[in-house]
Amino acid sequence: MPPPAANPDPQPLVDWLFLDLNSYFASVEQQLHPELRGKPIAVVPVDTDAPCAIAASHEAKKFGIKTGTNIGEARRRCPELITVMAGHDVYVEFHHRIIEEVERHFPVHVICSIDEMACKLDAPRRRLDAAMDLARRIKQGLRERVGECITCSIGLAPNRFLAKVASDMQKPDGLVVLLPEDLPGRLLELELSDLCGIGRRMEPRLHACGIRTMEELWAAERETLHRAWGGVGGDRFWHGLHGGATEDDVPPAHRTLGHSHVLAPEQRTPPAAGIVARRLLLKAASRLRRMEYRARHLHLSVRTEEGTRCEAQAKFEEGSDSIVLARVLAKLWQQVMKQGRWQRVKKVSVTLFGLVAEASPQQLELFKSSSDSAPKEQREQLSRVMDKINQKFGRDSVVIGFTPDTVRTFSGTKIAFTRIPDREEFKE
Repeated sequence: MPPPAANPDPQPLVDWLFLDLNSYFASVEQQLHPELRGKPIAVVPVDTDAPCAIAASHEAKKFGIKTGTNIGEARRRCPELITVMAGHDVYVEFHHRIIEEVERHFPVHVICSIDEMACKLDAPRRRLDAAMDLARRIKQGLRERVGECITCSIGLAPNRFLAKVASDMQKPDGLVVLLPEDLPGRLLELELSDLCGIGRRMEPRLHACGIRTMEELWAAERETLHRAWGGVGGDRFWHGLHGGATEDDVPPAHRTLGHSHVLAPEQRTPPAAGIVARRLLLKAASRLRRMEYRARHLHLSVRTEEGTRCEAQAKFEEGSDSIVLARVLAKLWQQVMKQGRWQRVKKVSVTLFGLVAEASPQQLELFKSSSDSAPKEQREQLSRVMDKINQKFGRDSVVIGFTPDTVRTFSGTKIAFTRIPDREEFKE
């Protein structure tokens, strides 16, 4: 009996859909403010020429303006540039609306950043025609239900790494497919630095291994990339590049928690910078309690206007109460300021680490003692009460050691592209 005839034109299969929102912060601003549409805009943390752009619109990118471009330089490239103060709480709200819209069509498997997400396709949608249809419906849904300025580029590929690469190959509003049988194909048009995972530090290491082009990267042995990365990261990169299955993302356990801030010029004197540092710490401590963790170490880092970086850290009994943490910070502040010879401060970072999960927080009576030797449980409960007041009545309704007016130009929560703040964080 002859074997059944093979399908002469089998439908190609893809496993991942990767969605990358185009010029996300700037697009949200253009959606909210129609007068900005079609104009070159840059989203900024402070409305001066000193900082760098957080984001740039499609129109601004035509002038070579992008994330990280100094605003003074951006204005020289584009005199018509409009700067817009960042509204991080609004970007988070839009983020959640976008997730809801995408999940009307298909579940999001992993949220990669504020403007990136990926869907691991099931059997019916692995067929290329079905995956393409899904991608087009998501694009249309975003335009119709979130906003006409909210566009995205989508990549379809056999693994998440290549789907991410595909999403970067056509912007804005692109839809690119990378199939195993087409590799290396269009990859050879790219530069090494176009690939996620190859930054300014990794590229010289690849050069040292004799890899300077995409063709050489594609031809490299897995062992070569293992050596370039200095470990299994190179193996994973090799498998991802060649279309192999890669590990699904598993949310990691929290190891550190912190905040940093580039100071406005009026906040750069040591006393004012110290207030900002304390505000950052109290925000981190509130997050720590909300996530039900305690910390054992505090790290403080400052960078002066002259470029000097000063650091200090302390170990303490595990806890999460703001009063003790503020005392620890005060000692560290003296140390780093002495290192920096009390120069003006450009950037402050505070990080809590040595995190341990709370077993079962005890609800104890408050204010048994008014002395500084009050039990740790009471201090932590007091801090939790302050958290609830600030959540209910607004950020800085209750504070330790400063008044809200002293940090009126400090805008609080910011978005790091790899971490999306919870809605509650904007009230901490």
